[in-house]
Amino acid sequence: MKTPHRGPRPVSAASRSAAPTGKVRIIGGRWRGTRLAVADAPGLRPTSDRVRETLFNWLMPVLPGARVLDLFAGSGALGLEALSRGAASAVLVERDPALAAELRALTARLQGGEAATVAQADALAWLAAQPKAGEGASGFDLAFVDPPFAAGLWNTVWPALLPALAPSAWLYVESPADAAMDLPGDWLLHREGATREVRYAVYRRLAP
Repeated sequence: MKTPHRGPRPVSAASRSAAPTGKVRIIGGRWRGTRLAVADAPGLRPTSDRVRETLFNWLMPVLPGARVLDLFAGSGALGLEALSRGAASAVLVERDPALAAELRALTARLQGGEAATVAQADALAWLAAQPKAGEGASGFDLAFVDPPFAAGLWNTVWPALLPALAPSAWLYVESPADAAMDLPGDWLLHREGATREVRYAVYRRLAP
């Protein structure tokens, strides 16, 4: 679930806060059944239970011990689901202050929730401050990229994101069904699926 951007304003613009009015649930692992708040804001899209179940079945061999990045965290459903299913750590980046505060409160209540770090920041600005993998950092093993559809950020984010990922990292991308992905040639499509409105896909980086 992602905080929407209105019109053409830049990604660094301050977002408005929204009151949580709905819930989604973590569907597997040690935190199964935990409810996550869904804010009442136009354009927020919960990744459906069916899509998440399919996705995490694909990622099952990847998750144990993984370092995870949930770049447009929203409700935190993807990053927290990964932790619930065995990832070692997750950074959840969410620019909306109210949503970030909700994530911090939730992770503080969860047993083992200290494995999650919540960064209240604009995604591109946050990435710009991160070290490249191999330059004093191991890099993330798995990244979730599900930005607000209206902002069209997928191909904009790759130059900042990909250097922060490990040499053999995995990448999940959720986008409109007709969106074109322009990933570099060392990223191969692993699995993909679609609903009427959404394409969801897992890519794997070829180790050098």
